[in-house]
Formats: sequence, structure tokens, C-alpha cells
Amino acid sequence: MGSYIIKRSLISIPLLLIISFLTFVLNNLSPLDPAEVVLYAQGVPKITDELITETKAALGMDQPFLIRYLKWFVSCLQLDFGNSYVTGKPVWSLLGPAFLNTLKLTLLSVIAIIAFSIGLGVICALREGKWMDKSVRGVSFFLTSMPSYWLAALMVWYFSVKLDLLPTSGMDSYKSYVLPVIVITISFAGVYFRIIRSAMISNLNEDYVLYGRACGLPEKKITMHILRNSLQVAISVFCMAIPIILGSTVVVENIFAWPGLGTLSVNSILSRDFPIIQAYVLVLAAAFVLFNTVSDIINAAMNPKLRKDL
Repeated sequence: MGSYIIKRSLISIPLLLIISFLTFVLNNLSPLDPAEVVLYAQGVPKITDELITETKAALGMDQPFLIRYLKWFVSCLQLDFGNSYVTGKPVWSLLGPAFLNTLKLTLLSVIAIIAFSIGLGVICALREGKWMDKSVRGVSFFLTSMPSYWLAALMVWYFSVKLDLLPTSGMDSYKSYVLPVIVITISFAGVYFRIIRSAMISNLNEDYVLYGRACGLPEKKITMHILRNSLQVAISVFCMAIPIILGSTVVVENIFAWPGLGTLSVNSILSRDFPIIQAYVLVLAAAFVLFNTVSDIINAAMNPKLRKDL
């Protein structure tokens, strides 16, 4: 198992290198000169050729492309993503707290999504075709099809404005987590529970279930075996839910004024703060690679046959 983990981790390194290179290239594809972007972001009223030349020299933009990339990549390995064009502060001092705020929201949402997905998936699979199964699937289809911004607005209007039970924005207390977590959970649980349901139904038709019942095993024990085998299919989905939610909280965070990655990225795009945008893209890409690797390792630990494929 140790050799599998090492091999799987080594495979991720070239992918991260490619992602970092593409991230750096995107910054240089802007129609504007990077030095002009810096001066615009800093609010310089009149931009001259002399100012552009001085800015390039000060920021090292007059060096060859590959040298600039290598310096930037080495700095990124030390969590030094440069300084913000707008505020002049180190990027990580802005990105770090925002990442932690989004991560807190993501982890709570993932816990809720897993709990609801497994619970509803088991209930619907064991009652396949009955009114409970049809009702839950119908409601989930309806809720999943609702745009998250519209659902968030409804939540704010009803629970915050009309009932005055929960705050409308910010993250001042534990109550601030309730509405964003509900919106994210509704948006994703309807998709993930169907994966659990399908896997459960597929395993219900396997021979070992018939054999277990023929041997007189308790139904609860058989159900737990079915759930364990079904979760092997869902592990990759649940692991990838974390980076997916990390990268898709833009709408929810902006509606609830959550000081996270989504809010920071939108503000950075509007102000053309490229160092923050680069760091945001790189961190999310690294999260996708990391959790994809973790899901493969967990699956290999549960199913030894997968270790032979690498």
C-alpha cells in the first residue's frame, strides 16, 4: 500500500507543474501590458512610457518569460504569491484568511451533504419504486434545478427578513453558517444521493445479498454490507465534492457577504488584480489534484485489486 501511495503521489507532480505553467501563461495573455495593469490598479492618473518601463524593471517584468515563471513557481512553493496590485499587501495575507473561511463553510456543507446523501440514498434504494422513493426523488429534482442565487435570496427573505431568525450576511456567529450551508447542501445533495441510491440498487441484485438472506443473516447486517460496497463508488464523488464546492461558492459567498475565496476572486477580477487571480486558480487546481489523489488512495485501501492497476 505504501508503494501505491508513493506512485500515486508522484503522478500528481507533473500535473501540478502543467497547471502552474498554464496559470502563469493566462496572466500574460491579457491584451493589456502587465505593467499597465499594475498602474491602473494602483489608480495612477496618467500612465507614461517611462512609468511603464520603471514598473517593469521594479517587478522584474522585463526578464525573459521562462525566468519569470521559474521565479514565480519557486516562490509559490514557499506560499509567496507576490503582492497585490491594488493594496500592495502580500497575496497570501489576503488569500489565506479567505481560504480558511471558505474551507470552514465547505467542510460543514460536505458533512451535511454526505449525511443527507447516504440517508436518503439508503431509504430510497430499500423502497425502490414506492411512494417514498418517488417523492424524495421528485423533491430533489425540483430543489436541484433551482438556481442557487434564487434559493439563497428566498432563504434570506424568509428566515432573515420575515422571521428575523438568522443573519443576512457576514460570519459573526454560528448562526451565520446556517443559510449558506443549507443552500450549498440543497444544491449538491440532490445529485449525490442519487449516486448512493443507484449503487445500492445495483448491489441489492448481487448474489451475496441473496446468499446472506438464505443463510438467515439479519437484514440490518446485510444492509450495512450493501452500503459499504456502495460507498466504494461514492468515495471519489464525496472526495471531489470538497474542491468542487471550494470553487463554486462564488454566488453563495457574494449573496451572504461571506469573506471567502468567492468574494475575493470576484473583487480581484473586477480590479484586475492578477497576482490574486493567479494564486486563486493555482490553489483550486492544487485542491482538485490533491483530493483526486486522496480518493484514489482511499479506494485502493478498500479494494486491493485497484493497486495492481498502477
